[in-house]
Amino acid sequence: MLEQERLIARVRAACRDDERLTAALMYGSFAAGEGDAHSDIEFWLFFDPERHGTVDPAAWCERIAPVRLLVLNEFGTHVAFFPGPVRGEFHFTSFADLGAVRSWPARGAAVERMVVKDRGGALAAALRAVPERPAAPDSGEVAALCGRFANWLVLAERVAARGEWLRAWDALAHAQRHLAWLARLAEGRTQHWLTPSRAAERDLSAPAAEALRSATCAAGPGELPGALRAAWWAGRRYWTRLGTPAPADFLAELDALFAPAPGPAPTPPARPAAPPAPASTPRMDA
Repeated sequence: MLEQERLIARVRAACRDDERLTAALMYGSFAAGEGDAHSDIEFWLFFDPERHGTVDPAAWCERIAPVRLLVLNEFGTHVAFFPGPVRGEFHFTSFADLGAVRSWPARGAAVERMVVKDRGGALAAALRAVPERPAAPDSGEVAALCGRFANWLVLAERVAARGEWLRAWDALAHAQRHLAWLARLAEGRTQHWLTPSRAAERDLSAPAAEALRSATCAAGPGELPGALRAAWWAGRRYWTRLGTPAPADFLAELDALFAPAPGPAPTPPARPAAPPAPASTPRMDA
């Protein structure tokens, strides 16, 4: 048994025994049936509104296993580092906020695999109102995704030209994420849309994965210009393949900026299409 599975069993027991807790769900890799020895454990905990204020996140996590460090991340989620280290993400919230579940773009797993505790059945009902996979993007969303890719890439090139290599490297990272989304859309491989780099080597064709790797580099003048060039030409091919209109003058300017085109265009093998997804969604799988 994986250590994560032992921890999940302890979380389930803690949820069952905590009378303050009205509902709880598991999300992420283990809920989707994809968890392995490197995966996180991830939960939403919905407490009785009148007793939510009595919950001490540190003490609650210590009931699961010794906590090496507890961090409140930039998204308002408590992250517990258990021995291993194993990351545990915990959203400590009030049952009054349960309705927000219905606004999620997707749940990423079957309802029965997600529900840990559901006093009254409101949690299962809310989850069933959310699609398991994100909805298909419309042409406007695809165009917006292509535009955001170009935005980050041009920013990276401009600050690199100034000699701000670390800032350019940071901007390139944003462009790379959008490039991964474009690759998934172009190949119809959107099963890990919420975190587009997840399992990319397995989901995407070998040429597409190599194109993404070519757009990575160290933060310096020796590698960064080539990675920017590789990112543009890969993204441009996907932009064209997706059939999204773009201003011809703009494309010509970027073609000249990032010339010459590196290598042949990737030609992915035929694959069965997976359900598509929108061009922008919050992260929910780890």
